[in-house]
Amino acid sequence: MATNETVERGSAMALMGDFIALTKPRVMSLLLVSAIAGAFIGAGSTPTAEILIAVLVGGALASGGAASLNMAYESELDRKMGRTKNRPVAEERISARTATIYGLALNVGAFLILALMANVLAAVLAIVGTILYFGLYTVVLKRTTTQNIVIGGAAGAVPPLVGYAAVTGSVDLAAWYLFVIVFFWTPPHFWALAIMIKDDYARADIPMLPVVRGVEHTTVQILVYSVILSALTILFGVVSPALSWIYMIGAAVLCVTFIWYAYRLTKEPDRPAATRLYKYSLLFLALFFVLVMVDSVVT
Repeated sequence: MATNETVERGSAMALMGDFIALTKPRVMSLLLVSAIAGAFIGAGSTPTAEILIAVLVGGALASGGAASLNMAYESELDRKMGRTKNRPVAEERISARTATIYGLALNVGAFLILALMANVLAAVLAIVGTILYFGLYTVVLKRTTTQNIVIGGAAGAVPPLVGYAAVTGSVDLAAWYLFVIVFFWTPPHFWALAIMIKDDYARADIPMLPVVRGVEHTTVQILVYSVILSALTILFGVVSPALSWIYMIGAAVLCVTFIWYAYRLTKEPDRPAATRLYKYSLLFLALFFVLVMVDSVVT
């Protein structure tokens, strides 16, 4: 028989797991890679250990805090969707109030760490990212417009600015290119997901583009954004002195593949094709940032 101590330990571990789940760790990992890539571009090489720690820890706290606030606010909505119904607040394993306090505390921690270990601009930008994600996307846009992902994509594009600002104390053209690339990556990525779980969004009455305008219209929009994204990704290699032919070759391969998946989706507008594009879009962004970091160091 299990002892009381074993039961308590198991309960504590489960509660810890729920608090970790509040931070959406899989989403966080991609955001942190983008922030670190911004730091590499800002440094033109490998950033100092202190800056890397500040960006990683501060970025993780800000990202986790925004996610926790999102779950606290959307618990009722999350219960209506298969993808989100098992989240901690949706299942009432953690209260909305606790998740809100937790989210605010994480953001305070993010600001302090970035301000003390890097600079105030990086700290402010991290909080701006939370405000855009929670205040603009979650509260204002998500339930009101089919352009929710397009405009709300600005939130996910902030981390590279945080990393860049942490190194340089400023935000210039190279940083804004990273911002714009992530901004234009977001619609194809999330619209592919929206096609995959269209019925979920319809049941929750969320006006995602495939629900309101149909799948075929959405696939055309995905292709358009994919072409714009590819053009910006290649152009970034031209305007950034920190990048060389290594980046250009790698970026060209990534972009051609992205457009191919988007084109195939217009010909086969179904869930399997959308799933392939969705998975590749995750790989695309991760490899893009890896290219940026590797080429910054090599060059």
